[in-house]
Amino acid sequence: MNLTISIQVSVDGVMQANGGNNDELDPGFARGGWAIPTGDKESAAYIASTWQRADAFLLGRKTYELFARYWGGQADNSNPFSGAMNPRPKYVVSNTLTDPAWTNTTVISGDIAAGIRELKAQPGGELVVVGSGVLARWLLENELVDEINLIVCPVIVGEGLRLFPQQGKDFRLELVETRAFPTGVLAHTYRPTGRPNYA
Repeated sequence: MNLTISIQVSVDGVMQANGGNNDELDPGFARGGWAIPTGDKESAAYIASTWQRADAFLLGRKTYELFARYWGGQADNSNPFSGAMNPRPKYVVSNTLTDPAWTNTTVISGDIAAGIRELKAQPGGELVVVGSGVLARWLLENELVDEINLIVCPVIVGEGLRLFPQQGKDFRLELVETRAFPTGVLAHTYRPTGRPNYA
């Protein structure tokens, strides 16, 4: 399986709380909800399509719990997001979650890298990471990512957790596709292709 990170970031690289403020999940962060006002029907449809093409989802614990409460609680699968997530396999990375309530969920614990490599070894399909910024950073650092779908929203948030750490591994990227939407949202799809060259 191809492992794809599909994530919204601000122009300054913030990924935290794109959908809204949540004091329980993001205590002290008051700038949540920065992505939604920047979008339009076309960019929303594009994001929905990245979820709908997934064969399975890989989530961090915090995102999993948020999504399980919100999308998992929706019986109407005509919504493109709940319709994509509810019937498909979901894998959650956690060493503490033992009994997930959301149907079709498998917990990956212990040797996380080995568990994810085992998933990636399955034939065909796409394993998509949505949200789950901390997990996305870890996957990149451990060189487990096949594709990055970066949805850049035209806003500078100015604080918050960023997708790319200030220090970390370096990667050369091949641009696969880029799309621009009416309100200025940009979607870039990249493939990591080893280490970069330096002039």
